[in-house]
Amino acid sequence: MTNKQKLELTWIGKDKRPKLEPRILLEDVARSYHAKHRVTDKDIFDNRLIFGDNLLALKALEQEFSGKVKCIFIDPPYNTGSAFTHYDDGVEHSIWLGLMRDRLEILRNLLSNDGSIWITIDDNEAHYLKVMCDEIFGRKNFVSNVVWQKRISPDNRLRLGGAHDSILVYQKNKDQLPFKQLPISIGRRKDFKNPDDDPRGPWASTDCTAQAGHATPNQFYILTTPTGRIIELPSSLCWRFTKERMEAEIRAGRIWFGKDGKGVPRKKTYLSEREGQNAWSWWPNSEVGHNQEAKKEINELFGAANAFDTPKPERLLERIIYLTTGEGEYILDSFAGSGTTGAVAHKMGRRWIMVELGEHCHTHIIPRLQKVIDGEDKGGVTEATGWKGGGGFRYYRIAPSLLEKDKWGNWVISKEYNAAQLAEALCKLEGFSYAPSDTLYWQQGHSTERDFIYITTQTLGADQLQALSEDVGTERSLLVLCAAFRGNPERFTNLTVKRIPSTVLSKCEWGHDDYSLKVQNLPMSQREEEKSQKKFSHPSLFDDQEV
Repeated sequence: MTNKQKLELTWIGKDKRPKLEPRILLEDVARSYHAKHRVTDKDIFDNRLIFGDNLLALKALEQEFSGKVKCIFIDPPYNTGSAFTHYDDGVEHSIWLGLMRDRLEILRNLLSNDGSIWITIDDNEAHYLKVMCDEIFGRKNFVSNVVWQKRISPDNRLRLGGAHDSILVYQKNKDQLPFKQLPISIGRRKDFKNPDDDPRGPWASTDCTAQAGHATPNQFYILTTPTGRIIELPSSLCWRFTKERMEAEIRAGRIWFGKDGKGVPRKKTYLSEREGQNAWSWWPNSEVGHNQEAKKEINELFGAANAFDTPKPERLLERIIYLTTGEGEYILDSFAGSGTTGAVAHKMGRRWIMVELGEHCHTHIIPRLQKVIDGEDKGGVTEATGWKGGGGFRYYRIAPSLLEKDKWGNWVISKEYNAAQLAEALCKLEGFSYAPSDTLYWQQGHSTERDFIYITTQTLGADQLQALSEDVGTERSLLVLCAAFRGNPERFTNLTVKRIPSTVLSKCEWGHDDYSLKVQNLPMSQREEEKSQKKFSHPSLFDDQEV
């Protein structure tokens, strides 16, 4: 393999990508939920729970949240076979890889420059997923494969039962600041002693020698201990410090030579000077919980009859969120499951976004979050975080496709869209921020401070275009999307005029609502519906002919 070659993962349909429609999100106020009063000044009310296909939901979020999410945690389907009962191995593997690739690419766009993504997975797909993530996030941005001990005892059904899940960790940009340190654990505190009654308090020691490979000349010297013992290191080793630095550390009482003063020197690290301890890649269930603990948390909320198959313990999410985010920062989970990510993020004062398509969004997630908001959830990390309730969330569903076929097979604007929703949807399609002006009817959105968009279902005449051009002026520009127009709009240098049919029809896969794990969603060489996207008409709204 040459330096220019790189390892890539290949599967059936990899080169076929969906042309996703960037849908708008519609709030269902009846399902949104907020505390009846503020509990603290830090209460957060703008969290988002989105019901619908998570690939469409991520695409809907992309414009507003690109570069804003500090931490992403996802617990995707593990592709163990249970989710693909009727598919052969080759097809199921390709579908799973395609599902993950399409979602991970958008998730990367959503991450802030100093953000990170954490993906739980088991051995069945972990190694394939690692190679694919190297392509998407960059191999240099791989942080670690965290090993989470999910069980408390062996699985007696198997000769070599799995005791762990992997959590693949990537940063958007590994050059950014590292993760926070964890609080020093009780177990680690026991490592700090004070055998010499040092007035600075308990300390732990580390070796003062190092490998000689990259040492400087002043790291090679003979050292004499306070009792007169001469220590000369082998040629393969050197001292960690220069001779001058070592002598200064000895004078300061920060070097330990053993109880008899004759030992090889060790550097003292004082407990009082430690702000925390670095996390490592082994996460035992004693520290972050296990499957049985997670099921117990769900059972206490909903009863055993309504148990959830594979929840994650709140302590696991607490550690990830603590390491990666600060108060008020965004964490996103697009495979929300039972809602653990949102529940823990809420208790920790973070903003959260969750996406879930299953009906348990209504049977588990919403009731769970309501208990958290009302201060009625006493389990999980409630006590550890000091949670007392408060805040809220908004519930959204994904809007239907902007275009639908009429009884003649022609693509038309969906009847479910009102004028405001149509304007918002077309703003998103054209890359504009939807922001209707209170004073100027033609300012419905903007891409810059001087570039605006105007959407109308009318046919615009030459006089109307002239009036628009004069109103916009020479310092601004306006994209006009209309049913049709009269005259030659090119004479207005500050206007770009387009008919809505021709400007939207070829942009997306219209009417596609399901990008889930189904064999019919396997990418094809060319979809039949793409062939039919040749004509657009709606007699009540649009005339596809220039007047």
